[in-house]
Amino acid sequence: MSVVLYEQGEHVVRLFTDLVRGEGIQSNQFFISSGHHSALFDPGGNLTYQPLYTEISQLISIKELDYVIASHQDPDIISSLDKWLMYTCARIVISKLWDRFLPHLVPGYMMDKSEGRILSIPDQGIRLPFGDSELIALPAHFLHSVGNFHFYDPVSKILFSGDVGASLTDAEHGRPVQDFDRHIQKMHGFHERYMVSNRACRLWASLIRGLDVEMIVPQHGRPFVGKPMINRFLDWIESMQCGVDLMTQQHYAVPAS
Repeated sequence: MSVVLYEQGEHVVRLFTDLVRGEGIQSNQFFISSGHHSALFDPGGNLTYQPLYTEISQLISIKELDYVIASHQDPDIISSLDKWLMYTCARIVISKLWDRFLPHLVPGYMMDKSEGRILSIPDQGIRLPFGDSELIALPAHFLHSVGNFHFYDPVSKILFSGDVGASLTDAEHGRPVQDFDRHIQKMHGFHERYMVSNRACRLWASLIRGLDVEMIVPQHGRPFVGKPMINRFLDWIESMQCGVDLMTQQHYAVPAS
């Protein structure tokens, strides 16, 4: 079952939060439809492919899917690539740093399926035509991948933020964050380890402050809704020390016997 994040006319943004079963880490998948155009963000791997395919097939003719978009290269982002190549005509959108690795996710006999369908994003980002509007790929490098992009939908004013803002939460993943101070404990450890440095966080936060964003939806956990909550999150992430900021010689030492 999806959660509708935005609906105005034919433009609808849906969030799937509960497709992962078993031991897999909870992850969110996002689907935008606008008339006869549609895009799927961070579809995941084998744990999410079949239920996600079933859900989307009830909304559109699956062959009409325009884009399968990957914010970065992780297995919980795009390891179901072979199936989306086989059963849709969608273009696969991913950083130019990772497109050369995609053949590792596709059996040899399927390599012809990817010809002309990989859209490599340059480091500075790109604007993807989408119906009467566009989707904007924004640089988010080193947060937490060296080739990383977030995506902004100017119609819904939603920012799809990948692992930035990710949290380990309870079962109600689709509910917006209400108490930011309490929510920090569910984000802090992950961001300390997976974000490369305060400098990268500050540059990213400055970029996002220049956009008209009404909602930030990460790939794990709960969304941030409304400008006051979004500003709280941006204030927090641009001030945190993380990644290489915290490294000392003790982190690069021979293990004790």
